[in-house]
Amino acid sequence: MVRNVKIDILRIIRGRRSIRRYQPRRVPEDVIHRILEAAMWAPSAHNAQPWRFIMIDDQDVKRRLAEAMAEEWDEDLERDGVPADERNRLIEESIKQFTHPPILILICLTMENMKVYPDRRRRKAEYTMAVQSVAAAIQNMLLEAYCEGLGACWFSAPLFCQDRVREVLGIPCEVEPQALITLGYPDEKPEAPMRKPLGRMLHRNLWRG
Repeated sequence: MVRNVKIDILRIIRGRRSIRRYQPRRVPEDVIHRILEAAMWAPSAHNAQPWRFIMIDDQDVKRRLAEAMAEEWDEDLERDGVPADERNRLIEESIKQFTHPPILILICLTMENMKVYPDRRRRKAEYTMAVQSVAAAIQNMLLEAYCEGLGACWFSAPLFCQDRVREVLGIPCEVEPQALITLGYPDEKPEAPMRKPLGRMLHRNLWRG
């Protein structure tokens, strides 16, 4: 019985895809709650559960957020020397990417219940543990969304414009926007991505080049 469970989990992990195109169908509230419940059961350092979520289904809020994020990205692209016509194309695609999906879920990080150390080395390690915990919660969300018949995609864009995201959504300054998940019923079937052979990634006992 346990063996069969393992096989099912591996099938789910292999079957999940990053979905960027969605049907306009409404996502039921209970489905969203189950996805968030899955996130809550992720492992976390000290069981601190340093994640916080904002579920966004209001079209005006989605547009304000998408436009604010795009504005900062446009400034970065201009500094990088990207031509104006290319910037406009990229910005238009970005806004559509975050306004078309029925649901957005912003995942934030808080150090509220993490340990506090006097030295920089351990403070840095504690912050990294919080980031890893939040990432585990996101992975749970993606897998549960797939099991519910939904598509989802993990975007790290909020990391590059945290202040803009805070301003639009009223997030306290001590809480860090970390990732944005788009969510909805898929309107595409991406091919399976390539994965490198395990033998190229695995070292046994010691690192060997």
